[in-house]
Amino acid sequence: MSLRFALLAALLEGDASGYELSKVFDVSSAHFWSGTPQQLYRELDRLERDGLVDVEVVPQERRPTKKVLSLNEAGRAALRAYASAPARAQAIRSDLMVKVQAADVADIDDLLATVTQQADEFRAKLRLFERVRERMLDGRDEETYLRESDRVGPFLTLERGLAFERENLAWSERVIAVLTARRAR
Repeated sequence: MSLRFALLAALLEGDASGYELSKVFDVSSAHFWSGTPQQLYRELDRLERDGLVDVEVVPQERRPTKKVLSLNEAGRAALRAYASAPARAQAIRSDLMVKVQAADVADIDDLLATVTQQADEFRAKLRLFERVRERMLDGRDEETYLRESDRVGPFLTLERGLAFERENLAWSERVIAVLTARRAR
């Protein structure tokens, strides 16, 4: 159900086609919500069917017709109700954590390769999120941005995403160090 509200929240940025939303969604929401393009398009169809977005069909030359979605009052009301409701505590669900939990029976070289690859992905996401942060700040310091910006939600969720990736990277580097030391003995 949260994909629905993540998409409605993404439309707070402005009208967008499904394609544009999928690209924006990858950057603006990747640090806290993910979905495949197929899931995204199915949910966009549901949003339209449920009357939470308005759709304008835009003919294009040499390209398929595109649908531009905009958040309407019903969508804003649904998003407002969702945002006002209590949130459930989230548990960590991580394939990597299960693999590390099984470190004592795993092939250490394979596990090291997996954790190293994940550490590289954490670094890449961290760099991406830092670039997004710099673009958002646009030369302003954080306090000025938070005081003067029209919207603070995207910045606050980005900050959480940055903290999450920093911790993932620190943890994976610790795992690599421990596994490397155990392999050496």
